[in-house]
Amino acid sequence: MVSTDRGGDACSVESIPEIPSCRAAPPPPPKKKQPLRREKKPRQKQGRKGGPGADEDGDPDKSDSPSGGKSGKDAAAETPLGTPPIEVGDLDAFALMPAPQGITVMCRITRDKKGMDRGMYPTYFLHMERDDGRKVFLLAGRKRKRSKTSNYLIATDPVDLSRDGDSFVGKLRANLMGTKFTVFDGGLSFEKRGALARDGTGLRQEMAAVCYETNVLGFKGPRRMAVVIPGMDAEQQRVAIRPRGERDSLLSRWTMRSLEGLIELHNKSPVWNDETQSYVLNFHGRVTQASVKNFQIVHDTDLDYIVMQFGRVAEEVFTMDYSYPMCALQAFAIALSSFDGKLACE
Repeated sequence: MVSTDRGGDACSVESIPEIPSCRAAPPPPPKKKQPLRREKKPRQKQGRKGGPGADEDGDPDKSDSPSGGKSGKDAAAETPLGTPPIEVGDLDAFALMPAPQGITVMCRITRDKKGMDRGMYPTYFLHMERDDGRKVFLLAGRKRKRSKTSNYLIATDPVDLSRDGDSFVGKLRANLMGTKFTVFDGGLSFEKRGALARDGTGLRQEMAAVCYETNVLGFKGPRRMAVVIPGMDAEQQRVAIRPRGERDSLLSRWTMRSLEGLIELHNKSPVWNDETQSYVLNFHGRVTQASVKNFQIVHDTDLDYIVMQFGRVAEEVFTMDYSYPMCALQAFAIALSSFDGKLACE
């Protein structure tokens, strides 16, 4: 069922004492025109800070409204009730298609831990929530067994999650520490180029990179993350990133600050709330339970435009919303990276 915004609901990231930040000052934003092309902003304008959760008393009218000065009920009337009807069609193609400009695609992730080994290797299901109350299945993902690093397979079939299956559309791979992740489409790696056509057709693309700031001192506080995705060209098509070596990868280019043709995003910093004794962000009713996993992704030049947000609403249920220029595969994989254990970040 499509979620109805309650306007101005703020949610805590986690109930922890405020601590001084030990993060180095972020680099200045690139001196380029804003890479997030869009015809208009969604009406869901983000205002007051809320965090990965909601007000402790659950009363939306006691929160600041996203439009400033209006009651929660008035603000709720201005927020979308769900994803407008979108023609999904071919799931494989839809998974890679950027969200329509001006529309926030509202989704729900369900975590299934039932079964012999699903306690350690749960399956995640992504459904789009439509404003007519219907849920449309989009993707499923599961962590691979016997992998040296965390490795999630993503498919458009809720049952067949094999690497060689016809429904395989991408994967998420972590480094040894579980702090950096790369999102690939379903193509072949350059190491297997012998199976590729001469023109390189079938070589996999890197769809995103996710970098979590390490916490070597063990301080408690909200996670900090950077997300790098390919940019969009003049025809509003995604720039293809097909590395033929480690130096060409998204993670390497981000480390070397070689960001031409790329978009660098960050999680929106939550704000400490003395009343609730927690860090908070405004999810406008889409997130209702506090969790360190909850986050919003924005561009440094436009903190009000939420490219993606993710958070808990029940023990095994999470909402995941994404906007242009992100696609379902990118957003789902980034959400999966939040589920993965990160000993160096906690």
